Amino acid sequence: MGGSDKRKQSLYFPEEMLKEIQDEATRQDRSLSWIVQKAWKISRKEIMKYPSVNEFPGEEDERGATE
Repeated sequence: MGGSDKRKQSLYFPEEMLKEIQDEATRQDRSLSWIVQKAWKISRKEIMKYPSVNEFPGEEDERGATE
């Protein structure tokens, strides 16, 4: 995906996690968006190793819902 797409998207974070992200953004004098984008770029290869919820039918996902 190119760097010029600037669509808005609402994301929801637990309060403590959001505070940590805000604190880091302040420390680095960066925006929240910049911090989250960099975190994704750093972690995406590791996250893509996780199985999708559809790979193990019948197992619970992390929200506790079953298929």
